[in-house]
Amino acid sequence: MFLDEATIRVRGGHGGNGVITFSSSYLKKRGGPDGGNGGDGGDVLLAADNSLSTLYAFRNQPLYAAGNGVGGGRNNAQGARGENRTVRLPLGTVVYDSGSREMIGDLSAEGQTLLVARGGKGGRGNRAFTNAVRQAPRICERGLGGERITLRLELKLLADVGLIGFPNVGKSSLIARISGSRAKVADYPFTTIVPNLGVVDVDGIHQFVAVDVPGLVEQAHEGKGLGDQFLRHVERTRVLVHMVDLACLDGRDPVDAYRAICNELASFHPNLMKRPMIVVGNKTDLVDEDIIAATQEQFREIDVVLHPISVATGSGVRDLVQRTYRVLSGIPREQEAGPVVRHRVYRFDASDEGFRVIADESGFAVCGRKVEDLVKMLVLDSDDAWEYLGNRLERMGVIKELQRAGAKTGDSIRIANVEFEFEK
Repeated sequence: MFLDEATIRVRGGHGGNGVITFSSSYLKKRGGPDGGNGGDGGDVLLAADNSLSTLYAFRNQPLYAAGNGVGGGRNNAQGARGENRTVRLPLGTVVYDSGSREMIGDLSAEGQTLLVARGGKGGRGNRAFTNAVRQAPRICERGLGGERITLRLELKLLADVGLIGFPNVGKSSLIARISGSRAKVADYPFTTIVPNLGVVDVDGIHQFVAVDVPGLVEQAHEGKGLGDQFLRHVERTRVLVHMVDLACLDGRDPVDAYRAICNELASFHPNLMKRPMIVVGNKTDLVDEDIIAATQEQFREIDVVLHPISVATGSGVRDLVQRTYRVLSGIPREQEAGPVVRHRVYRFDASDEGFRVIADESGFAVCGRKVEDLVKMLVLDSDDAWEYLGNRLERMGVIKELQRAGAKTGDSIRIANVEFEFEK
């Protein structure tokens, strides 16, 4: 089953915990600290895979998590890093942050990868806190949780040529005739409800890929008839083949039908109307030649060349294929896709390094990623740990800022999930 939209949650692995241990042996009962550090959590990456063609596999598996880091051990044993989780997606998948709607990346090249959730940092064991003053510290850190994010995935098929037009003009029949695609064909609206890809052979040597976009209707750009979802697949094509019905079996005048679809393209994305377009009139086998000539003249009046064909008999189809390939050959392939993003770019956030003090009725709160991570990681179950925390807050300037904000001995201070009394 074809599916071109999905929402998934990803989570980096949790960092492993550091430990408090002391070496001991038969000869030395009370040795020094030897608690090892925990390993970092694994990352979640997305990777483009040419063997996939749909997002259907993601419908029932909304969460993708990387491996957790392993805790540290005795004898300074470093915990193993958590395994990365690589999620494979079809080429042409665009990745968005579901919350902010920011585009994170565009997987448009085979093997391209995108880092979307970093693993949490592993905590340090007591060996890492040893110095000339603290020779037997009872201090260790917990590992931090990995990043979490909800992603919206949109698949935009990678094709050279997009076949567009109202329902039942013959697009599916055309792609079936010129390629190996065997789309369902019948005489009722929206026979084609998923895009069909086909590889078109031009001359036994050259080929191009065409996509039959399900029939559009007026107000498609607003979502009517799932049109906004279908139009997405046109965005990556380099040439559009716009088909109209010369026999007017649906009651639409060919020129009016052409204008209506062009309006939908322009409303969805103005750049689509700048793309080379070949206009094709189908079903010449059902109308007289004088009607075909009159319709061509109507199109000439609006500066459009109409290429008449009959998919049923094959008349004009080979000429259409060759003309399409000539137009394609004149367009640099570099124009077909946006910039390649090989990893997520993390912008600098002042809150990563800085902090701020907020006074309220219950005391003072200190906010800032670095200071909050310090408190989250420290295992505050010993006098050594509290002394270490006080020294770090002093060096970071937190104590001075609290005093400037009016904090006095005995006031309540909150940092992350820890609350304690101010002493100075």
